[in-house]
Amino acid sequence: MAATIPDPQPGPYAADEAVPARSDRAGRTEVHGIDHIADEERHGRPRQLFSIWAAANVNYLSLVTGGALVLMGLSLRQALAVIVVGNLFWLLTGLLAVSGPAAGAPSEVITRAMYGVLGNRVNNAIVGWLISVCYFALNLAAAASVAFSLVEKAGITATTGVQIAVVVVIAAFTLAIGVYGHGLITRLYLPITLVLTAVFAVAAVPVLGHTDFGYTPDAPLSGVGLWSVLVAGVALIGSGPLSYTTSADFSRYLPGTTSAKSVLGWTALGGFVPSVIVCSLGACAATAVDMSDPQTGLATILPAWFFPFFLLALVLGTIAINALTSYSAGLALQAVGIRIRRTRSVLVDGIAAVSLTLYGLLISNFLDTVGNVLQLTVVLLGPSMAVYATDILLRRNRYDGPALMDETPAGSFWYTAGVNPAGALALAAGVTAAALCVNTVYTGPAAQALGGVDLALPAGIVVASVAYAVLVRAFGTLPAGHSRP
Repeated sequence: MAATIPDPQPGPYAADEAVPARSDRAGRTEVHGIDHIADEERHGRPRQLFSIWAAANVNYLSLVTGGALVLMGLSLRQALAVIVVGNLFWLLTGLLAVSGPAAGAPSEVITRAMYGVLGNRVNNAIVGWLISVCYFALNLAAAASVAFSLVEKAGITATTGVQIAVVVVIAAFTLAIGVYGHGLITRLYLPITLVLTAVFAVAAVPVLGHTDFGYTPDAPLSGVGLWSVLVAGVALIGSGPLSYTTSADFSRYLPGTTSAKSVLGWTALGGFVPSVIVCSLGACAATAVDMSDPQTGLATILPAWFFPFFLLALVLGTIAINALTSYSAGLALQAVGIRIRRTRSVLVDGIAAVSLTLYGLLISNFLDTVGNVLQLTVVLLGPSMAVYATDILLRRNRYDGPALMDETPAGSFWYTAGVNPAGALALAAGVTAAALCVNTVYTGPAAQALGGVDLALPAGIVVASVAYAVLVRAFGTLPAGHSRP
């Protein structure tokens, strides 16, 4: 008979009944929400993180983003350099992941150490839930547009009813993975990674065969104009890894003694390697075809028999990334303070994302508006990740998981009226600095002074990190997280 442990947090955040040891299995629904994972239930190895992040980053948007760099006026060599530099931000994603095994808790709870119990609810509502649902909707729309092409190739007219059905079916597969949770993700993403690797390896042959490796635009950029595009390109590529401020969600089941270097390394490699490869393929393809319409352009160089398999792979990759997004968004909804089970919170996220997608695809240009807004997310995500990473370094990755679960005023992470002033002020300072430097939907005063060069990403990260390091000492809020020698 399986050993049991008491539920660490009875109620809607976890299971009502005793939780079986090693309950995190592929064939059963994950019972844990944002509650603490006890040592008896910790399992797995860091290398499993590689396939989780690899499967999520072989997707349609990475291909389009790589092609966009060439469309922005960069040469192929410049675009490839930007892709490598932008994807180095996966090191930050990996750094955040090390807090998962240390705390036995998801990122949505660990950030209570930075913002306080109540302050963190606001953080999760915006950074954790709202932005995640918007990304879910955009990725779902991208997958749906590819699936519409497959439907047409099958001889079925993509009427409004058919389009709705396609969106719902893709969302259903995505949410099924999110609902079953961590165990299924860990088991399923390795074969997904292998399938996607095989498909993209086949696709790379004709793409590289048509690539102009010496490509430069007819009117090469230079001076301030070149630097403006280079910096914007790095921010565009870097927005991918920066959006994963929740990487501890997928490492929290690892034993507390797991090597932090291994967690960081396998997470960063899992995101970096496929992102560089897929974005680079997009950039290479842009030297031969018009990547402003990727499906039409790629159809001219990929074998006709292979093209449907390629489209299916794009849909599969998008399902993989959206499953992670829906999983974390579900945890964020719990961390906001809404007392709802994780399985139901994932479904709520899915309903919201599907509604946004259908509204955008069938009724208005809402998704275009959301896309423009998400261009500004780097203003928030950069400082948010910087505060989190700085906290890990300052605490030497020492987090008291059970103490983080205490939401009462008597808890260690209540701070002042439920808010950690150091984290709140540092985040505000970083966002303000980034907003002054941005040049996307609008042009900030700093960007105007620099001739249009957008330094929002480095400015937000540096200011938030330095401000947090100074303020935690000024307010004396750091010692609360020191749980182990």
